Amino acid sequence: MESVGGAVIGREREQNVLSEFVTAPGGRALVLRGDAGVGKSALLDHVVDLANAHQHRVVRATGVEAESELPFAGLHQILYPLSSHIDQLDDAHRRVFDVVFGRGESSPPSVMTLGIAVLDLLSLAASPKPLMVVLDDGQWLDAASTEVCGFVGRRLTGSSVRLVVGLRSNVPSGFDTAALSELAVPTLSAHASEQLLDARHPGLDARIRRLVLDEARGNALALLELPPYVRGGREGHGPESVLGFTGVTLPQRLQQMYGARIKGLGDSVRTELLRGALDGVEAGSTAGHTRGTRYRMLDVDEAAACGLLDIDAASGAFVFRHPLVRSTVVQMATPNERRAAHAVLARLHRDDLERRATHLAASTVDPDEEAAAALEAAADSATLRGGALAAVAWLTRAAELSESHGERSRRLGSAAYVAGHSGLLGQAQQLIRSDTAPGSHDSPASVIASGYVALFEDGDVRSSQRQVFAAIESMRDEGVREPDETLTRLIDLLLAINQYAGDTAAWERTHELLAPLGDLVSPHSRIYQDAWGDVVRRGPGVRQRVERAFADRHRLEPWDITRLGVAAYHVDTLSQYRPLIQRSADREAETGALADAMTMLHLVMLDQIAVGEWDEAERTGQRSLELTTAHRHGLFVQHTRAYLGLLAALRGQVERARALQATVDAWARPRGVGFLTEITDAIGTTAALAEGDYEAAYLHAIGITPPGTFQPYAHQASRTLLDLVEAALHTGRAEQARAHALAAQHAGLPGISPRLALTTYGALAMTTADPAEADRMYQRAETHPAATHFPFELARVHLAHGIHLRHTQGRKAARHTLTLAAHTFERLGSTTWTDRAHAELRTAGAPSPASSAHLAALTWQERRIADLAAGGLTNKEIGERMHLSPRTVSSHLYRVFPKLGITSRAALRDALGKLSSDQNA
Repeated sequence: MESVGGAVIGREREQNVLSEFVTAPGGRALVLRGDAGVGKSALLDHVVDLANAHQHRVVRATGVEAESELPFAGLHQILYPLSSHIDQLDDAHRRVFDVVFGRGESSPPSVMTLGIAVLDLLSLAASPKPLMVVLDDGQWLDAASTEVCGFVGRRLTGSSVRLVVGLRSNVPSGFDTAALSELAVPTLSAHASEQLLDARHPGLDARIRRLVLDEARGNALALLELPPYVRGGREGHGPESVLGFTGVTLPQRLQQMYGARIKGLGDSVRTELLRGALDGVEAGSTAGHTRGTRYRMLDVDEAAACGLLDIDAASGAFVFRHPLVRSTVVQMATPNERRAAHAVLARLHRDDLERRATHLAASTVDPDEEAAAALEAAADSATLRGGALAAVAWLTRAAELSESHGERSRRLGSAAYVAGHSGLLGQAQQLIRSDTAPGSHDSPASVIASGYVALFEDGDVRSSQRQVFAAIESMRDEGVREPDETLTRLIDLLLAINQYAGDTAAWERTHELLAPLGDLVSPHSRIYQDAWGDVVRRGPGVRQRVERAFADRHRLEPWDITRLGVAAYHVDTLSQYRPLIQRSADREAETGALADAMTMLHLVMLDQIAVGEWDEAERTGQRSLELTTAHRHGLFVQHTRAYLGLLAALRGQVERARALQATVDAWARPRGVGFLTEITDAIGTTAALAEGDYEAAYLHAIGITPPGTFQPYAHQASRTLLDLVEAALHTGRAEQARAHALAAQHAGLPGISPRLALTTYGALAMTTADPAEADRMYQRAETHPAATHFPFELARVHLAHGIHLRHTQGRKAARHTLTLAAHTFERLGSTTWTDRAHAELRTAGAPSPASSAHLAALTWQERRIADLAAGGLTNKEIGERMHLSPRTVSSHLYRVFPKLGITSRAALRDALGKLSSDQNA
């Protein structure tokens, strides 16, 4: 403490800031940052005193280094005192907390989802009186908790909640990038140092006083602790010799001082201190809630008497006076003493899977299957909760403790597998190389690790494909009889490589290889086999199988969510699963399966493109590009650029689209990455259509698939159906256009996906010579239940339909349909298609709609929110549908009202109806 008689010495500036922080209206967050021992804790105590004086409720928590790898451990410590309020939240938010704290089986939430739930909980707790949350040693908070606290801290404005965090300057922390207001806590001035020293240690010998001031250099803890140490120096040595260790830092000297006190304690007291130090600080009563249980130090009054411990006023439990005391206790213990303490703590936490495994592993030296199995189970739990990085460490330790070489190899393989999916490609290879048994370099696990590294880093589909084929054939020939995790991983890797390669021969060989394996191939792998390869021929029923697989989502590991999401993309049902995929991407990008997070971002972007959220898709693509570039995943870098190029082409940004097309094609084509070269052909087709260069569009389109058929194992073949048909029609190739539309119908594309139903019916309408059939097909396309989920394709059908109506029924009959097309293209931001639709409107005898400028003022997202609000949905319901927080929905509506010239939600329906009437006039 640097206070005397309740006054904090030498901190007038800081006290003024903190006083304003506590008393000013509205919620806010503040970080106190300073060196160890500088006095942050005293200032936090001062904040608590101020908060109590102003009738705030105070919740205190302390980051614990021993818990820094346990997902959500810190958040639980912060929120546990507020747990009585959780039952007052709605079902959705209660389920969020159940998952985080191990009481439920739903999918783990994203930072945003959990952050919103925490904000609601804090606001509810602050309704009777303001709430102050005080977090000391925030640098030791686990990454997941830090992310949530940062999210919450940035959004407290307007609430009655305040958050203050103490951080140590020289320890990196997730709070470093949280963008919260900061207050630097420097060392005390010379005058304040003298005041504190004289107040707490009056009557010091002048020489000792001067020496302490020189050594402490304004560090409050040193000013308080050094005098007794110097005065009680070793017999026959002066005070200078006690402190005169060359090259020893002040924290080290303080630890030496604490060490001297610890050494003088009895054995039983040191044992109690060690158990407490290894398990973290007491966080209050946790009866019935195992995750909060801590070791409670007993019979340690001797340690408190010599200044090593304090008593927590709330719980009455002994707590360490300073983190340096805790670390000194651990450092002074022998390895055997630490292992014995960990064994006791493992028994204490027998009902907490992750905490028990951590202590059990630390207490064990020789191979122990019980400890290894506990660590493996903890790794599985961490993976499901977004803690794949912790899972790698636990699986590696489980391998070290395995009693048989087979189990050791299996666990090392699992560690390498999770490491590869976590973006730790080098570590994945090192883990496999550490398995030194003869022939281990050719083991299935090594093939899996090296295959993912080759694929992710450089898009090497050829050599990795050969190795995986050989490994699967080897396991088959060895007579595997039961479902096997390693075999499943090999199969899933082969299917991923095949998808990127897009090679017909490899896919056919894969089908031949997997067919006789029967139930040895998992149901999920069968979905991937059918969806990722040739969805035209193998896609019927995939949509329903994907839906059933996602129904058990709480058991899905991040790579399962990713792969099933890719399957959903191929059958155009991504929107159903985007909330889960978005949450998972946000969660895994921090401490989880990073490589899967990259693919999840691709999936989110693809769905944003599909449903017309193109600005959001651009932002998602840029985020993905930054992430993939930073981690040097060459394949994903180019994959992201391909989608950005496709989006640019859709928007009419032709020059940018072609630049990205050239970059991706130059990288992918020599490597044989057919998945990406098909996308570059699709970029070329889309860009040419945007420019009205239909001959070039046709040549690009037939590079993907010939007219009248759908090239096997070409994923863009069905996706570019409308492109090829329109390009063919505009270049006088009506026969080829009709043949292609009929091929889509005969292949049963409408039964595979809703998007393919829309485009097939549209293509049939565009190519028939029978006006009545055209009307029927346009009607089927435009009234399809899912048509509005694909606004760009629907607008193209509207445009073609309008032209057809002008030719068959006259100009007036065409205007409504052409207006729908024009407004959709305008909202999407597809400039060239907008111009084309307006030109058709003028040809139909109508000027560009007078209300177009008003409607264009609404972004696509604002228009969707306005439509949903006019339909009676609440902000919460709109947020769930559009994957936004209710607060974001509210802010969008406040921007919409003045654009529409209204002041209330009740006026939305009439305003939007008037717009539609104006547009259809």
